[in-house]
Amino acid sequence: MDVLSDLLHRARARHALIRQLIQRPPWSMTFADAPPLTVVATLGGHASVRLHDSDAAPVLLASGDIALLSGTGKYTIADGPSTPPQVVVRGGKKYVVGRGEEGSGAHRIVAPRTYGDGLPGATTMLRGAYELRGDVGDRLLDMLPPLAVVPAGPRTRAALDMLATEVTREEPGQDAVLHQLLDLVLVLALRAWCAKPQTALPSWYGALADPAIGDALRLLHEEPAHRWTVGELAAKVGMSRAAFAARFTSLVGEPPLTYLTGWRMTLGADLLQDTDATVAAVARDVGYADAFAFSVAFKRARGVSPSVWRRQVR
Repeated sequence: MDVLSDLLHRARARHALIRQLIQRPPWSMTFADAPPLTVVATLGGHASVRLHDSDAAPVLLASGDIALLSGTGKYTIADGPSTPPQVVVRGGKKYVVGRGEEGSGAHRIVAPRTYGDGLPGATTMLRGAYELRGDVGDRLLDMLPPLAVVPAGPRTRAALDMLATEVTREEPGQDAVLHQLLDLVLVLALRAWCAKPQTALPSWYGALADPAIGDALRLLHEEPAHRWTVGELAAKVGMSRAAFAARFTSLVGEPPLTYLTGWRMTLGADLLQDTDATVAAVARDVGYADAFAFSVAFKRARGVSPSVWRRQVR
């Protein structure tokens, strides 16, 4: 499994929320407590996206555009930047501005997972929300700014059309189909965003394009608990030890075993948070012979022992 696929697999919580909005202008929805990662796509018509904790101007989305929102606490999607707030979504509930938790056009269910009026001339939006997990999720979010817009393209449009077709159906296995299609839209959008010129990306992402270093990163992610040496990694990718170490450090920004230690600490932190496994068990799972060696490395990386860190994050 390549590095990006591994991050998506480990970071993503199951049962991502998928909804469709079909609404005639003027319309406006504010999401007061946004999840870590949201995918918003305009299927027909146009929309604007505004981040409330940013001084940046609202971004306009044309038909087929995809917006990736990450790490932002509050944002508004509307038919235009001048439309006043109408509906606020907070804690999973919709509140009509000035009326409380009551029905409006944005509340009306016109099909499974679909809200609005569904009348001619309406804007059609898709929204998928991901609750990402722990430190691995943070690594994934580091790839993105608070708002990344991917213009419409043939590959993303085809995936969006499939998702739009399926979102209104209610058949056996529907949730599995929708989540797979949303994942496809997310990956295609991430690829397109990362391919844009002058996009600031983590060093490891650029290193994936190098056949040897990309293979080495894949090995480290597939078997983080293996007792890797620089020599063994170099042999696996067909390079001399010295040439491999220099090339890896140049492309990734840190030596191979330093990268491996950081990845092990990320995995260990998430295991401490998400499971009741003992520190010794976590240590073995991420490649340390005993709890003491893991604790020393963890405290060096995080500033506190694994036990203290577990208490703090819980």
